Amino acid sequence: MSNTSPPAPEQLARLRVAATLFFGIGGFLFAGWSVRIPAIKEQVQASPGSLGLALLGISGAAVVTMMVTGTMCRLWGSRQVTIASAVLLSLAVVPPTLTHSPLTLGLTLLIFGIGYGAIDVAVNSVAVDLIAAIKRPIMSGLHAANSVGSLIGAGLGAVLAIRLSPLAHMLVAMPISLIATAWAGRMLMAAPLPRAKRPDHGGVSLRGGRRFGVIVGLASVVALCAAYSQGAMDNWVPLHIETDLGHNSAVAGAGYATVAGTLTIGRIVGVRLLERFGHVVVVVGGGLVAACGALLMALSPVIWLVFVGLVVTGLGLSNIFPSALALAGSTGGPNGIAIASTLGYGGILLAPPTIGFLADSYGLPRALTIIAAMLIVAAALSFVVRRELHGTSTAPSPDAVQYPEEVR
Repeated sequence: MSNTSPPAPEQLARLRVAATLFFGIGGFLFAGWSVRIPAIKEQVQASPGSLGLALLGISGAAVVTMMVTGTMCRLWGSRQVTIASAVLLSLAVVPPTLTHSPLTLGLTLLIFGIGYGAIDVAVNSVAVDLIAAIKRPIMSGLHAANSVGSLIGAGLGAVLAIRLSPLAHMLVAMPISLIATAWAGRMLMAAPLPRAKRPDHGGVSLRGGRRFGVIVGLASVVALCAAYSQGAMDNWVPLHIETDLGHNSAVAGAGYATVAGTLTIGRIVGVRLLERFGHVVVVVGGGLVAACGALLMALSPVIWLVFVGLVVTGLGLSNIFPSALALAGSTGGPNGIAIASTLGYGGILLAPPTIGFLADSYGLPRALTIIAAMLIVAAALSFVVRRELHGTSTAPSPDAVQYPEEVR
């Protein structure tokens, strides 16, 4: 598709709608499945340990799939892989609800993990191409669609869980997502979308080629730090509010909702903020501000200050992960997206156990301060990456490589 003529403005608008829908589909399906885990646990008569092993089917398959999806996108096209993986993920929500043992549950979740890992890399690769065509930093807005999809999926699941079994619930969710996939897929393929221009390693020195590898690596570590911070807050903030601060489950749930809501709001407005204030203020400054909010959230004994900390952390954190993926993709193509997505997902997986181990030794409030440390690292590396892009004579100029606007 590299020789395809640029899409017209109205075509770009439809492509953006299509990409937004695919981001939303992923969040919708994953959240819908997640809210039925307690019912599935009872259905398969799983202990907490055996359920945890079964759920590894999702994460393990997703990580392995992320590693190879970049190559698949290069061979067959990011848009084609996005559509195929959305269909697979839509179909994969049903088999786990038919199982009656932890073993068969884990085996069916392998399919779910393959679909989830593939769409994560593929749709972000589409987003990088779209950013280059639109010439606007829209990655944060697209990731906001994933958050909105998650909220819709979780909300619908909460309503349907009152009357429907997990199987009936997924038989409702599956056609919804397949119809959305067909509609979005038709729009996505109806207009040309050239691949974003990326570094030609044959045209730069060995040192310059390595420099691009360093940029992808640093951006991927930033993604890991941001995803780790989000995963830690999702998993541990409600427990911190309920056990350490002595509030009820409703207040703890409000804490989780605050994290999810501020991340969504921050990403929705992130496009405008990046255009107006630039990468340093929004990503680097946001990371440092978020670190302060994380310390306030972890160490304050006053609940309203904890919520202030959650709001500050969520807003500051919101644009770091999308910007890291955009940079990894614009520099390394689909393989760069695959590396950043894999490390990012690894950060989500690492957060619960590491916080738990630290909490056993030092208490949960002190353990949660590691979120602030990760955010400081993310901010520092984001600044280093920006300097790498602009401060070296071995790398092509920003005009020669079509980087997303947020790193210019």
